[in-house]
Amino acid sequence: MREVHILVGITAIALFTVAGLWGAWCWWRVSPSPWFWRVLRVAQLSIVVQAALGGLLLVTGRKASTLHIVYGLLPLAFSFIGEQFRVTSAQTILDQRGLESPQAVGELPEAEQRDVVRAIVRRELGVMTLAALIIVVLLARAASTAT
Repeated sequence: MREVHILVGITAIALFTVAGLWGAWCWWRVSPSPWFWRVLRVAQLSIVVQAALGGLLLVTGRKASTLHIVYGLLPLAFSFIGEQFRVTSAQTILDQRGLESPQAVGELPEAEQRDVVRAIVRRELGVMTLAALIIVVLLARAASTAT
């Protein structure tokens, strides 16, 4: 089971690296990509599996340093925090533009509606890209503290 834990860990690092770099590229170009979100969701699933495997290893008597456990669980927290910031992205953009609700966007001229939507999508992309890149660092640190 230890080998599976290592393999899933390497996979998680790779997936979050791809998501982070791809997301940064899409954010820079202001070009949303549905594939970014797919890779990110698979990466998020991989850290849930990774944490579950780590938990099983601990329950079955495998020793791990406290630092390894902390760095292994922090990616879950950062993924959750990133999602919370992503959820508030739309309201932040609406507030910045003085719009009271999503329905107010529908009252804007079409070009302005597209600008608002583009700003929301870009902000969501930026938030989740940053979270992905932080998670890469945390996972790499977890791997370096493995015994």
